Amino acid sequence: MIDRRAFLACGIAVLAVRSSAEGQQAITVPRIGVLIPGAPPLERVPNWEGFRQGLRDLRYVEGQTILLEYRWAEGKPERYPDLVADLLRLPVDILVPMSVAALPAIRRATTTVPVVAVSMGDPVADGFAKSLARPGGNITGLTLANNELVAKRVQLLKEAVPTAIRMTLLRNPRPGATGAAVYQAAADSLGVQLQVPEVRDAGEFEPAFQTMVRSGAQALILAQDPLFNFERQQIATLALKRRLPTISGETGFAEVGGLMTYGASIHDNFRRAAAYVDKILKGARPGDLPIEQPTRFELIVNLKTAKALGLRLPPAIVARADQVLQ
Repeated sequence: MIDRRAFLACGIAVLAVRSSAEGQQAITVPRIGVLIPGAPPLERVPNWEGFRQGLRDLRYVEGQTILLEYRWAEGKPERYPDLVADLLRLPVDILVPMSVAALPAIRRATTTVPVVAVSMGDPVADGFAKSLARPGGNITGLTLANNELVAKRVQLLKEAVPTAIRMTLLRNPRPGATGAAVYQAAADSLGVQLQVPEVRDAGEFEPAFQTMVRSGAQALILAQDPLFNFERQQIATLALKRRLPTISGETGFAEVGGLMTYGASIHDNFRRAAAYVDKILKGARPGDLPIEQPTRFELIVNLKTAKALGLRLPPAIVARADQVLQ
């Protein structure tokens, strides 16, 4: 005969195990894979605190209600395929690449895991989205692309160096990069001749600067590019050595010795990216979330660099600056 007490005890135990398992499943903490172009520590990653602040504003607690898995490229974009594969094996619920350079590796690895990109260039031209309003696929987020920013950088540099009639635009001719024609139109409107040398890797900067000086360049505009962002210290040093006033849209350029930075607030982009993560975790499809353009812009000027260049920045530029580095 069946011992009813033993049978009931067994049934209660099974239900308890099932209930416990279901409870654990119900409180599964979402895991976000973060791809960082640089090297540790996290405290040195520019603007990352903006993303974490955005999560806190949405009542996420890192390590408790959301997990962030960090992977570091350490300045080597060729590492992205392995880093992406590692995160997908965990698995992660969402990928957040800090650099557009990681997107090709992500696109090859997955078309299903949602991706929130923080600083895209032109995602439509790059083939990452069908349109800004409705990207489709698994990639959404924020872009830095804005042709008005391009014209404003050229204008600011001309204001800073009124005598400059020959400027150089340094760009990386990668697929999807902002075309030189946008810069050329801005230069033409100011009566400035524009030369456009191209660099594709860090080893080409020194020869490019030598060419600029020989051609009589009086000022330098940097097109926005992941390569220029990572090599901003080298570029700022070369510009100062060659006595070239330089403006960039890359975050941190003025801080490492460049003359001026004018561009979208990357910190704000990172903060806004947290809202995308929140919406996706609540069921939104990335392909239905519009890719947003920048809404906040920052002008940062380095007066120490201006002095080293023998340049007196117009008071109007200094007064408009969001940050003045002495």
